[in-house]
Amino acid sequence: MPAIIPLDSVDPVMVEQLLDRVFGPERAARTAYRIREGLEPLAGLSFAALDDEDMLAATIQCWPIALTDPRGKTCPLIMVGPVAVVPEVQGQGYGRALFAALADALGEGAPPQVLIGDPEYYGRFGYSDRGTMNWDTPGPVERHRLLVRGADPAVLPSHAMLGPWRADLL
Repeated sequence: MPAIIPLDSVDPVMVEQLLDRVFGPERAARTAYRIREGLEPLAGLSFAALDDEDMLAATIQCWPIALTDPRGKTCPLIMVGPVAVVPEVQGQGYGRALFAALADALGEGAPPQVLIGDPEYYGRFGYSDRGTMNWDTPGPVERHRLLVRGADPAVLPSHAMLGPWRADLL
């Protein structure tokens, strides 16, 4: 069972090295990075998993973002990702342990969570593309990979733009 610790207790250089290893150094050009541009991860919702030798093996980060409809009304969301597990331990429960830690930290009544990822993998944690097909992003996205969890899609705008959640959006 991996040891789960707060991500902010890990050297940020090590986290960046893990992310580069899993996703490549070009990862910062992805749409998910544009959605959360200029933000800091939510410390209480971002975790690291250590292997049996206390080495960094996986991370999950969460970010405060917003879904803004055409009239300017914003709905707060939490963007999950990147979720990264080093290749040597993929399939050994690290992702499952990180999502369990996130679920415990979120508790009841959390804002909806959104991510861009593999629907087959993230579906096991309750993520679905139901309701996201007409959401806009500040870059390209494969529509079936834009996933949301934790909200009745009927309460979220059907047409809206994902972007950073900032005080100037209020």
